[in-house]
Amino acid sequence: MSDDSVTAVILAAGEGRRLAPLTNRRPKPMVPVANRPLLEHVVEAITATDIDRIVLVVGYRQERIRNHFGDGDDWDVTIEYVEQTTQLGTGHAVLQAEPVVDGPFVVLNGDRIVDPVAVSRIRDRVREGTYPTMTVTTAEHPREYGVVSLDGDRVTAIDEKPEGLVETNRINAGVYGFSTDVFDAIRETDAPGELAITATLNDLAASESLSAVRYDGRWLDVSNLWDLLTVNAGLIGESGGSDPDGPALGDSVTVADDVALAGNVRVGPNVTIGGSTAIGSNATVEAGAVVENAVIFPDAVIGAGAVVRDAIVAGNARIGPNATIAGGPATVVVDDAVHHGVDLAGVVGDNATVGAGSTLTDGAVVGDDVDADAGVVIDGRVESGAVVRRG
Repeated sequence: MSDDSVTAVILAAGEGRRLAPLTNRRPKPMVPVANRPLLEHVVEAITATDIDRIVLVVGYRQERIRNHFGDGDDWDVTIEYVEQTTQLGTGHAVLQAEPVVDGPFVVLNGDRIVDPVAVSRIRDRVREGTYPTMTVTTAEHPREYGVVSLDGDRVTAIDEKPEGLVETNRINAGVYGFSTDVFDAIRETDAPGELAITATLNDLAASESLSAVRYDGRWLDVSNLWDLLTVNAGLIGESGGSDPDGPALGDSVTVADDVALAGNVRVGPNVTIGGSTAIGSNATVEAGAVVENAVIFPDAVIGAGAVVRDAIVAGNARIGPNATIAGGPATVVVDDAVHHGVDLAGVVGDNATVGAGSTLTDGAVVGDDVDADAGVVIDGRVESGAVVRRG
């Protein structure tokens, strides 16, 4: 590597509990959108710049990440791994990279998708010796993120998920540029519980040393299950669409333009596949089914005549014939927080079976390995491994 080389550190150790049951068997960065893991989109944003070395901080279900990315040859980049054995926050995760980072570096989250320009701007700043630095973007609902206060191009404070009124829509976009001095700064940060990188950034902001890079490009964040549908829709258009060697389509099949069909997908006759839908490899959609605005994982089966709309169906799950996940605004409870008006009809976990003629009410979440009888109505959350019987 040259003297001005910059390493990219990706934080990919977390579990993603708010995405359960989808994260029971895979880490959050490996949840697929547009038929590829979230983390792959992040890696490709880096490789589109001239950064040629990536350090992946891994932890929960790390074998899924290591097996998929290997040493990085498929992306023409060198990938190394460090382990965060206990997930103690993003600051603690950055600290795990200290033994393998000996110069300026860029940090990204493994579950937040940005354009390559966000990475290249931070890379250029650290090459110039301007660090610490961070990207700042705008959001429609800034209170859900870290709200950033600025004085010109200097960050003065980051208020993480503030409860009161906010005076700006500027938020932390989650791409940072550091020198190795940040490792000492993290160790010196006094923060109760988990050590978030934002706690260290606030200390740096207080010392008037944290600069901002304004960024108004793509910023796709996956915090909750319904975010997968939004991010999936946003990525399908640029993912290359369907695998040209893949799908086997029956007669009279209607497929919208913004659909991604992976390899070996089987689609029966008279099926309608509406927009913003991704169907993973080896999945089957049987005759007369309707699938729209959905993420269908590999090996799943959508039965004949079923309707799956505004939904996520995980790996090897089976939606029985004439079952209905119909779509519409829902109320979803996540970690005791109630979210109203969410566009999520339902989620079906890995290896679950929803019987013929069954119905998922809006916002229902079916855990892994659930066995639901024909004709049942499923409401709310069904824990993994449960058996749902009629009556």
